[in-house]
Amino acid sequence: MDPHVLNRCLLLCLLGVGLVVGGLGLGCNWGLRATHPLPSDIAVKLMKDNGFSKVKLFEADQSALRSLGNSGIQVMVGIPNELLAPLATSVQAAVNWVSQNVSTFISQNGVDIRYIAVGNEPFLKTYGSNYLNTTFPALQNIQAALIKAGLGRKVKATIPLNADVYQSVSGLPSGGNFRSDIYNLMISIIKFLIDNGSPLIVNIYPFLSLYDDPNFPFEYAFFDGSSNTIVDGSITYTNVFDANYDTLISALEKNGFGSIPIIVGEVGWPTDGNTNANIKNAQRFNQGLVNRILQGKGTPRRPTAPDIYIFSLIDEDAKSIQPGNFERHWGIFRYDGSSKYQLDMGNNKSLVPAKGVKYLEKRWCVMAPQASVSDPNLAQSISYACSNADCTSLGYGSSCGELDARSSASYAFNMYYQTVNQTAGSCQFSGLATTTTIDPSQDGCQFEIQIDIAKHGKSSSPCSPWAPSLHKSSMAIIFVVVAVLNPRCCSY
Repeated sequence: MDPHVLNRCLLLCLLGVGLVVGGLGLGCNWGLRATHPLPSDIAVKLMKDNGFSKVKLFEADQSALRSLGNSGIQVMVGIPNELLAPLATSVQAAVNWVSQNVSTFISQNGVDIRYIAVGNEPFLKTYGSNYLNTTFPALQNIQAALIKAGLGRKVKATIPLNADVYQSVSGLPSGGNFRSDIYNLMISIIKFLIDNGSPLIVNIYPFLSLYDDPNFPFEYAFFDGSSNTIVDGSITYTNVFDANYDTLISALEKNGFGSIPIIVGEVGWPTDGNTNANIKNAQRFNQGLVNRILQGKGTPRRPTAPDIYIFSLIDEDAKSIQPGNFERHWGIFRYDGSSKYQLDMGNNKSLVPAKGVKYLEKRWCVMAPQASVSDPNLAQSISYACSNADCTSLGYGSSCGELDARSSASYAFNMYYQTVNQTAGSCQFSGLATTTTIDPSQDGCQFEIQIDIAKHGKSSSPCSPWAPSLHKSSMAIIFVVVAVLNPRCCSY
């Protein structure tokens, strides 16, 4: 056997043994794009209380990493796409990044870092060629930096890829292969991963299959669906996750990489921001997902179960909604770590909510009783509120989408009021709003009281994630609310 091939096989065997010894366990993604982040120590306790033994961070947040020290939780640290270019052009930049964000936290804080996620879905079709020339060199430089730091065997560098890097011309999993425009690049990356004993990471989203295609069979998106199947030779597929994953397996097998370990870096279901994004569907999907993880169930083409990281732990009210309003609602827990729904996490253990969260006063901002929905300042006030706070729950088909005109305005006002920490003068809106101590929540639509980040020892000034120009989704929400206030203004 060729020595190079033999070495590659030995690396695969060693990595495979490591995965078996470590156990698959429950993994989750922990996103930090929030105006009032759940304190890191509380978030880590939340993971431990619910049996999560692995976590993926999208960036090397120092507070999060410190809190994960000596926690017993294995960590994957992400590198944002905007850092790919400098890391690709400078080995020293990679060495500095590893020193500051990996070596230091391992040696000084006892953080069990296992993977570095170089970029996040950098070859996504919607990104065009933005990261085609920088991702692989950045991966190579980070790997070299890990080796230089003496961490090459313990910490593995890889790239989280979107499932759109592969496709099937036949529409069947057996026809899977890599996209023609990135074929050579993918082959080079996979060879590099194998040579360095690193796994391949792919993100799979059955929800997006349903979201993107109005004709997609609803039941096929769930693990327990039975009304839709796809027959591929001797294999019958009953859900899109298995079919999608096996399309990747086919692509790998066609190119001689059938044994590379795979991690599913992101998979989950949102609870708001779209007609199909609701509590019932999310509970159904995620329970099926958890059951598979606990059972160690693989797919028809690869019965060995992959490592899976559920997306995600908590909601993020400052995340970009360019893909859709649902982007801020993927958490199995709400923004504050409270439970949205129940899941059997194994041995009849249910989800355990976060403990020790401190909130702002129980005070809400609502439309004043004397204010009129025909007031000419109302539409502009709502627009201002929703341009500076998260109003995605007001969209069509969302949890607060059925509110009447006054309640819709109240929801918008309150989201702004909570986002700016209930500061004095923030509940005025040209005399249209007032505060109340009576909870205005109704019919599944929750009017939030935000986390008091000052009481948790953090700055009382929330981040300002909203750009001056609104996303299309934000405009759509404002359009819906204004249409409720004055139906004639938006008719055609």
